[in-house]
Amino acid sequence: MTLALCMIVKNEEANLGRCLKSAEGVFDEIVIADTGSADGTKAVAAQFTENIYDFPWEDDFAAARNFSFSKAQADYLMWLDADDVLKKEDRAALLALKARLDGSIDAYYLRYDAAEDEYGRPALQFYRERIVRRACNFTWQGAVHEALCVGGNVQREEIAVTHRRGKNKERGRNLRIFLRGLLAGNTPCGRSAYYFARELFDNGLDSVAANVFTAFLRGEGCAEDKIGACLALAEIFRRQNKPRLRHSALLHSFCYGAPRPAACCALGELFLEQGDPATAVFWFKLAVNEGKNSEKQGFFCPDLCGYRPCIWLCVCYDRLGDHRRAALWNERAGAFKPNDASYLYNRAYFARLNGTHLCPCPNAEQKENRTFPCPNAERKGESAFPDTNTELKTECASPCSTNAKQKAE
Repeated sequence: MTLALCMIVKNEEANLGRCLKSAEGVFDEIVIADTGSADGTKAVAAQFTENIYDFPWEDDFAAARNFSFSKAQADYLMWLDADDVLKKEDRAALLALKARLDGSIDAYYLRYDAAEDEYGRPALQFYRERIVRRACNFTWQGAVHEALCVGGNVQREEIAVTHRRGKNKERGRNLRIFLRGLLAGNTPCGRSAYYFARELFDNGLDSVAANVFTAFLRGEGCAEDKIGACLALAEIFRRQNKPRLRHSALLHSFCYGAPRPAACCALGELFLEQGDPATAVFWFKLAVNEGKNSEKQGFFCPDLCGYRPCIWLCVCYDRLGDHRRAALWNERAGAFKPNDASYLYNRAYFARLNGTHLCPCPNAEQKENRTFPCPNAERKGESAFPDTNTELKTECASPCSTNAKQKAE
């Protein structure tokens, strides 16, 4: 059976060639719908396909994607964005899947590696409807954050599409589309309401976002979006210095499923900020343990069940005076990020406590008792330290930031 690639693009000259080159030889048909490029996007596309169509932009991503699907003739349709790529191993796996296509499966979910860490490993993963049988006539819905509405016989495959964001994203574009819809009388509801709130949140409109998230939680929506709303509310309340509301929002996320590592880490950080490292230990350990069960539950951030709770457990045990356990958790953190500034600093710190010598963090400036283990973090005194990219100016036994930022999407 045949497989087509369907894409919508605009001003993607810098990214499109990389995407199509990574998928070369996989697809029987490539369809490109251009929504108004003013650069060399079409010329790049012409190197790979003759099926290039103009689609007048109308502030509706679903409409553009449905148009691109309508131009394909293959048995199965797959979509990619211009800043996506197929790694060599995933391209091979996709070719193997293509060879197995027989019309019995209506839709395939593939893994989406939406971000990478400094080691090139997935930092944010989730599964998306990626390949559909054309005869099913599945359609895209949603002017922004559009999704394919699929049904029938659905299968999940461990094949990854990797996102490598370029410099093309127009800041505030999605929020403007939502606002124009509101002015036209289209009130977001369900999934659209959640993503409207997220756009408000991402653009720094916290108070309005909190109201929309709260209204969304009272209405319809899938469990993963409800959990995401709770986590976003907790971050808003952290910014607003409202610890009780922050605590309530995080606990409310448990109403929609098993505790997610993101919520557990956030609770651990909250209790640590409140001077209760013993309770923080419980939540950080739960984050580590729940990571074993959460990989295929919605959005998965390996850092939130790996490095992050481990480095915070190091800090917790250091505050509790249990330096042996603190050092062990620091080594577990280092197994995830062996070049991390905080891990290397802590190794040197524990070596000094034990009377041995280790070279501290590379490039760390040391003057008497002052060290600078990570950029933008000033540290005074001696204790274990997590890299939170925040400024620390107080002398204390264990200086961890009260403004630690956690991102889990």
